[in-house]
Amino acid sequence: MFRRARESDLPAIIAMLADDALGSGREAISDPIDERYTAAFAAIDSDRNQLLAVAVDDRDDPVGCLQLTFIPGLSRTGMWRGQIESVRIASAERGSGLGTRFIEWAIEACRERGCKLVQLTSDKARSDSIRFYEKLGFTASHEGMKLSL
Repeated sequence: MFRRARESDLPAIIAMLADDALGSGREAISDPIDERYTAAFAAIDSDRNQLLAVAVDDRDDPVGCLQLTFIPGLSRTGMWRGQIESVRIASAERGSGLGTRFIEWAIEACRERGCKLVQLTSDKARSDSIRFYEKLGFTASHEGMKLSL
């Protein structure tokens, strides 16, 4: 099952974000939760064009997460886009098909919001993730760039 994330899901979400070579150097696992996460959650949760979602197991514990951003635009005759970010599946669930179902759910959520295109980025070091997205029909049609501030 997939649902909107709750603030109480933050420890599990942060743990999933930190559970790989790239994330372990970027995330802050702490108790209590770093206030930057709670502030970010509040901003995301209050914005109607943001959806922080979790995949949950039969106990309603998060085992996957992703963030959807619904982006209005003028190009392509005012087309809306869906942006998928921060996709993670708990290591124990990888290979179970959960990731495929979660992305398909996210695409459908974008379709329901009137988006005509869904986009995402994946770090070039995540070759398995890139192959996964390509299997789902995503193509590397553009060159992405970032500038750290």
